[in-house]
Amino acid sequence: MSIQPTLRRVARAGNTHNHTIHANPHSQTFRLPDGRVLGFAEYGNPNGRPLLFFHGFPSSRIEAETADDTARRCGIRLLALDRPGFGLSTPQPGRKIVDWPNDVHAFATGMGLDRFAVMGGSGGGPFALACAHALPKHMIAGVGLFASAGPWEAGTHHMSLTRRLTRTLAVYWPSGLGVLLNVLVGGLRAIATSGPIVRRVDAWLEAQDKKKEEKRGTVPIDDETSSAKPQKTLAERRKYLLDVLLDEPFAQGAGATVLEADLLSSPDWGFKFEDVNFGPVRIWHGAKDSNSPIAVIRYLTQRLPHGVLTEYENDTHYTMFAHLDEALTVLAKDYDAHASEASSSS
Repeated sequence: MSIQPTLRRVARAGNTHNHTIHANPHSQTFRLPDGRVLGFAEYGNPNGRPLLFFHGFPSSRIEAETADDTARRCGIRLLALDRPGFGLSTPQPGRKIVDWPNDVHAFATGMGLDRFAVMGGSGGGPFALACAHALPKHMIAGVGLFASAGPWEAGTHHMSLTRRLTRTLAVYWPSGLGVLLNVLVGGLRAIATSGPIVRRVDAWLEAQDKKKEEKRGTVPIDDETSSAKPQKTLAERRKYLLDVLLDEPFAQGAGATVLEADLLSSPDWGFKFEDVNFGPVRIWHGAKDSNSPIAVIRYLTQRLPHGVLTEYENDTHYTMFAHLDEALTVLAKDYDAHASEASSSS
């Protein structure tokens, strides 16, 4: 059954006080009409085209930090939102995927965004698609699903045994799965901060630096804003890895992760793909993605009236980042095209 939420209209003038600006632009908050707090981070060009980024699963707003330089190059103001229960955002028990557009609408209106694009990475993909389905067409100026989670409607046989077991626990024993995840995260955090692991992570980071230096010697650099940014220390970069993988996603425990394990694996996301009338819906996906098999992404694309799939033959879920520049460039062009079309019709 298709369920389209009734969007709560928010008066912009009465909501400006709901945005709390912190010293750290990566840890800002916005108060929603129902009193919940929505955490968000801002990256890219502050004067660029606004794009709302929806993080993966489980993750948080700071996942988007790796796209900071790319967003600057593409002229994009990247606003990354924490979904309820992740990072700084207040939990919302019993929420559905189709509830997310209400939060996005309230945030965009309160922030004075008349028009914006949306992009969902990994587990954020279905939430971006829900926005394409439910938000007013005049607000949306581009939709992208990047290495997105795919629909289980396509058939559970496509999914790995681990993911099927996780769904079973999330549906039939959510409290137990929550306990298991909290214990696992605590153990991983202890291991990650131990001396041997710290030394291995630092060695890996130094190796990545060396690769970048070698590449920099052969590829022209035209990104002055990126090169002007101060280089983070190894300790700062190590902390970021810990934050993005463990601390921010599980800052409030495993409740949000358990809930989304159920939502993302449900055969019903709350709307029919055939009813998503926004176009184009851009999808970028690796053909060797084992987290979200290409078969389910093709299934999704075939049912979207305006789905456009770009496949990368040799890429997995974790190598797709190399194509983020291309994806953001395309979304920037879509934004400009929709803005121009809106101006012509007004």
